[in-house]
Amino acid sequence: MSEPLWTPSQEQIDKANLTDFMRRLAEKTGQAFSSYHDLYHYSITEIEPFWQFVREYTGLITSGDADTVRTGDEIWNSEWFPGARLNFAENLLRYRDSRPALIAHAEGRSPRRLSYRELYDSVAACAAGLRRLGVTKDDRVAGIVPNTPEAIIAMLATTAIGAIWSSCSPDFGFQGVLDRFGQIEPKVLFSADGYRYNGKAIDSLDRVAHVLDAIPSIQHAVIFGHLTEQPRLDLPRAMPWDDLLDGDPSELTFEQLPFDHPVYIMYSSGTTGKPKCIVHGAGGTLLQHAKEHILHTDVTRDDVVFYFTTCGWMMWNWLVGGLQAGATLFLYDGSPTHPNLSVLWDAVDREGITVFGTSPKYLSALEDRRVKPRETHDLSSLRTILSTGAPLSIANFEYVYEHIKPDVQLASISGGTDIVSCFMLGCPILPVYPGEIQCRGLGMKVETYNDRGEPVEYEVGELVCTAPFPSRPVFFWDDPDHRKYRAAYFDTYPGVWRHGDYITITPRGGVIVHGRSDATLNPGGVRIGTAEIYGPVEALPEIVDSMAVGQTFNGDTRVILFVVTADGVELDDNLRERIRAAIREQRTPRHVPAKIIAVREIPHTLNGKKVEIAVTRILHGQDVGNRDALANPESLEAFRNLPELNEP
Repeated sequence: MSEPLWTPSQEQIDKANLTDFMRRLAEKTGQAFSSYHDLYHYSITEIEPFWQFVREYTGLITSGDADTVRTGDEIWNSEWFPGARLNFAENLLRYRDSRPALIAHAEGRSPRRLSYRELYDSVAACAAGLRRLGVTKDDRVAGIVPNTPEAIIAMLATTAIGAIWSSCSPDFGFQGVLDRFGQIEPKVLFSADGYRYNGKAIDSLDRVAHVLDAIPSIQHAVIFGHLTEQPRLDLPRAMPWDDLLDGDPSELTFEQLPFDHPVYIMYSSGTTGKPKCIVHGAGGTLLQHAKEHILHTDVTRDDVVFYFTTCGWMMWNWLVGGLQAGATLFLYDGSPTHPNLSVLWDAVDREGITVFGTSPKYLSALEDRRVKPRETHDLSSLRTILSTGAPLSIANFEYVYEHIKPDVQLASISGGTDIVSCFMLGCPILPVYPGEIQCRGLGMKVETYNDRGEPVEYEVGELVCTAPFPSRPVFFWDDPDHRKYRAAYFDTYPGVWRHGDYITITPRGGVIVHGRSDATLNPGGVRIGTAEIYGPVEALPEIVDSMAVGQTFNGDTRVILFVVTADGVELDDNLRERIRAAIREQRTPRHVPAKIIAVREIPHTLNGKKVEIAVTRILHGQDVGNRDALANPESLEAFRNLPELNEP
């Protein structure tokens, strides 16, 4: 059994919000909680009392009757706190003082800072402007927006009114935007004039004009400057941001709405068809994010929280949830490697970032380029590094502790757009072990099922959730009989949420993620998660990126491995054998690919996730469908008609 890479000190344990939570819960219930695992067991067996106490402890602002926690028998039809009413924005704007709420950095722009009072005033002005435009409860408001204060202000103003917010990043193509916003028919669209990435300025307004032509429901387009101070307004139904906010600065009225009232519409990736429109409720999102920020990430008012994300990824919604804790949010828009690989670490030292959110892809890129922040930066403020988007390999863990900071909590987290939160994540009072997520989230009854739908322990299986939780989607858009909703999560195991990940829950309560179960490889009938192959392969200094897929060949499935080599490195027979040897030694002979093929790049979604299913479809002569969800759709052509795949 491996040794921990990090163990919290007794002082850290004593000071943690989670420790205080356990103590207060023990006082209320008369039960003793001597460990996280005791608390976790309580949270999944005493579901209603647990979530009631989370509501009380995190100070969720509600009106009405919150005594009844839940009605309904199943995950999908449970109604949470049916007698309570609340407002999403009111809970995120509970602080209205001079402490910094937002620090925004973007390529080519000077830093901007907004206090909690300034944020509140801007939201009040924006909400008044939206009301003048006729926006009311249940209307949809959309944004094609970079990660800037305007995006957060627009979202909070929208939800203060009781309207529903949906956003995508400005690097989405026209069809990607249309496939999303065309389904939900927004009344108002927010957009920047453009964005900057890797030193280049990219105009957005021509694409926005096409969107306005294609979606007649949009009555107004509110444009703010990101590339210029005064953006052009030669678009139909367009008005400047300043005009929207230049109205009556009266006190903001927060619409009081049911606990499960829709707040966000988010989307599945859409790489195999039109994206599903996933509607999340205000109360469940607030409750889950408060739990994850305050208890699992130990966020307080003294923290500066950063996550590298766009407004098209759920981690933006998750990051904004940190306002509930009164933390300062550090927003970054642009390339994480421009003008150099130190740009984000410079920000850690300059702004005192305490929680740093990133991805395995970024950490691997740093390691490949031999970047060692520990040697070039102070990083004394940094307490926690979060990572999501893909499984974090053992090599990633080792790199962080050797070359970034040895006394940091590295918390791999995993969940998704479907729940706008996490099933498994970090814990400030537990050790960190290489290759493992620290724990299952409180209140999330995560188990593993085998192929026969039977619960299994300490072995690889499907990630399922077998008890209700408040951040499940409230419904899918345009799905009145819930048929699409139930098919997405409950058709495989009736009444049980099947998430689509392939995991092992370890004896100490940690979780190892092996990859998407819908991308699982089955050579000779043996199930293999793709992440099990990526770990040893991408630890080799010659390999920059990789993708493993299954090819049907001669009546069986064989593993095909595509690799991107480092600059100046050729994929020859010697390197192929080293790759095979690394996989064989660290995994099993079954994991060794039948073919190893070099490509120039691996296709990823805009959020950085590998798209194994799209490549598998191409290998078998099938259509990929929507490519606008991909960051590099042109890369798919390299996988078509490869002669090597016709050879034994």
